[in-house]
Amino acid sequence: MSTPTSLFTPPVDHVVDPDLAHRRADAVVTVTGADGAPLADTDVLVEQTQHRFGFGCIGFDLVDHANGTSADPAYDQRLAEAWFDVFNFATLPFYWGTFEPEEGRTRTEELLTAARWFREQGIAVKGHPLVWHTVQPKWLLGRPLEEVERLQRERIRRDVAAFAGVIDMWDAINEVVIMPVFDAEENAITPLARARGRVETIRMAFEEARATNPSAVLLLNDFDMSTAYECLIEAVLEAGIRIDYLGLQSHQHQGYWGREKTLRTLDRFSRYGIPIHMTETTLLSGDVMPEHIVDLNDWQVDEWPSTPEGEERQADEIEEWYRTLLAHPAVQATTYWGLSDRGMWLNAPGGLLRADGTRKPAFDRLRSLVKGEWWTGPTALRTDDAGRVRLSGFLGEYRISAETGADAGPATFELDAPGAQEVSVRLGE
Repeated sequence: MSTPTSLFTPPVDHVVDPDLAHRRADAVVTVTGADGAPLADTDVLVEQTQHRFGFGCIGFDLVDHANGTSADPAYDQRLAEAWFDVFNFATLPFYWGTFEPEEGRTRTEELLTAARWFREQGIAVKGHPLVWHTVQPKWLLGRPLEEVERLQRERIRRDVAAFAGVIDMWDAINEVVIMPVFDAEENAITPLARARGRVETIRMAFEEARATNPSAVLLLNDFDMSTAYECLIEAVLEAGIRIDYLGLQSHQHQGYWGREKTLRTLDRFSRYGIPIHMTETTLLSGDVMPEHIVDLNDWQVDEWPSTPEGEERQADEIEEWYRTLLAHPAVQATTYWGLSDRGMWLNAPGGLLRADGTRKPAFDRLRSLVKGEWWTGPTALRTDDAGRVRLSGFLGEYRISAETGADAGPATFELDAPGAQEVSVRLGE
């Protein structure tokens, strides 16, 4: 199996293709035995084992489960089974205030255990985030700007180094458009960003992370889909700062974006030639938040139930949302922001599972796409007299085996680029 980061490859172009040709390959696979001779006229079984596209979900709720410290093991086991039934890309929490609540006391071992647990099951892992003005440690308040900057730089280097080889993808910095003017809560990063400026604050995050782990894949992430984010991206690129992926958030608590808005947004941000991750998506299965709310965090309710009507609407929106993203070649991954309603941000009914762990229609609809319509195999084929089979399938990782004989296999191969490919595999090794 290739390393999880191979899930993500820059797009060839930015033309919307409803037929998903840019997600598929037509391959001629030559099958040989352990001796290297072609297996002619042999029945083989081919099945996909992994998508190249990143179907992501946060893994926050499974950190305790991975560490064996769950307060509700039965529930978390059900959550884990559902998670792995659909997703191949996990985002883990590195909010500084909760990662290091007391100076020098970090959750490094706990998060390392969780990240390794995901990786051992073939899941790509991203850390979120290295720099943000929210969920900041209280012990940082009141310190001089120079000390805050030094500690922030040290934090980046420490954590990127500690997780290198396990987590090599990071939201390097989060929500910079609002960062210098943020006033909802006191924190030490907003004054730093105001003093240094947005671009230099971004430079700090990217350069410290890349210097520590040159192979790190780094994202600039934001919820602001206005021209302010576009102007910031242009300023960052003009300053010579390399962005590996653009992160676009889409918490749709005030209503579904719809296909037209989604495509307009993707077209606007794909013009930079930087592949896109839809990093944070939420779609509700209950009442939507009132339009007059400016900051989503201001909507605080004790109960926000999922409803039968809302669940049917959510399923339809989930299907159209994922179809729209897959059709656009600029999008390389998308992360759903919470599998279950239990513990959902803002207490919203945004999960694909209900609070009791039962599956909503949206979960079943998404699974039918990821592991059904967009999944290849298992497919029984027969090699020709040169040991070849022809396969048309979605980009990703595959396993092939012969049905009988000493050279039964299995062997693995990858369809890693759209269009025609030739692949050779050797069974029985």
